[in-house]
Amino acid sequence: MTQAYLDHVAAILTEIENEGMMKRERMITTPQSGEICVGGHRVINLCANNYLGLADHPDLIAAARDAMGPKGFGMASVRFICGTQDIHRELERKLAAFLGKDDAILFAACFDANGGLFEPLLGAEDAIISDSLNHASIIDGVRLCKAKRYRYANSDMDDLETQLRQARKDNARFIMIATDGVFSMDGYLANLPEITRLAEKYEALVMVDDCHATGFMGPKGAGTPAHFKVDVDILTGTLGKAMGGAIGGYIAGPQAVIDLLRQRARPYLFSNSLPPSIVMAGIKALELVERGDDLRAQLFENAHYWRDGLKTLGFNLLPGEHPIIPVMLGEARLSQDMAACLFEEGVYVSGFFFPVVPRGKARIRTQMNAALTRDELDRALAAFEVAGKKCGVIS
Repeated sequence: MTQAYLDHVAAILTEIENEGMMKRERMITTPQSGEICVGGHRVINLCANNYLGLADHPDLIAAARDAMGPKGFGMASVRFICGTQDIHRELERKLAAFLGKDDAILFAACFDANGGLFEPLLGAEDAIISDSLNHASIIDGVRLCKAKRYRYANSDMDDLETQLRQARKDNARFIMIATDGVFSMDGYLANLPEITRLAEKYEALVMVDDCHATGFMGPKGAGTPAHFKVDVDILTGTLGKAMGGAIGGYIAGPQAVIDLLRQRARPYLFSNSLPPSIVMAGIKALELVERGDDLRAQLFENAHYWRDGLKTLGFNLLPGEHPIIPVMLGEARLSQDMAACLFEEGVYVSGFFFPVVPRGKARIRTQMNAALTRDELDRALAAFEVAGKKCGVIS
């Protein structure tokens, strides 16, 4: 590698640093939980996707440990060669039943699931209409597909209908609407009732990435379609958030769609299958989720209490009903300064800024967790008051 190229890379890093947009990782020395140790400090954790508090659940730890004796450590192969065990199909079938679909297919992560979804199912004669705030994995998956691309403004149903009309005018053979079920930077829910109504009107398919909903939104935690009491064609999701917080993604849908993805989805065909410990813990997590009404009730009680507390202190919040509760700050450097000040006060959060969110829309995204106690929430609110005043965010 030439010095000129390394100098070029170093200049980009310097520019990122000067703009206040450098991302830094801190080392957690405890299991993921409501309170964690970071850099020798015990802090309240408000920035994990651990919605139901299952990441350190003893039943999941036991299931993962117990799997390795009879099933081994890893599969050392892809699924279609020699990497499929009975437990892989067991988890897929249970996920499909939980989500009300014919079948499901596992991936290493939902990023891979979304990356492998579109190209096998749609061709150059087809169209994908994507929400402007969709996750990067959907954007990348669409880029890999030859279908015509259309985009509608976030949750703007008039714009969606305009794009549907245009796709029909352009003689698209099949149309797929792609949306997040929950837009993770804002905590907004997709308008699935109207999306599915328009899809029926224009004979379009609907694909929903439900990563930030599976396990806790809707009856039994079956996600945003269940929450809105509508049906969608294809659901993608993850085991890495509310479902235990490890790794693993999936696509659930009609049998023919899942069968075709097994034949042609490249991340599935060319990646090792999930290790047995993850699969068995995933099966156990699904059992906990299905009988987890108490956890879901606690999660939303915490979210309501936390949102009201931040409002009372005078912070600028985005409206919503989801456990993602962003505190809007505007500038990237302010979001980092606020996060650093909160860490000093015993609260662990991260500042979000460009390119994760638009320029000028920097924020601290707080996320509720069923395992957080009222005492922890009160201490976190006190810390936000101190940090907010120090940083000039509230008076």
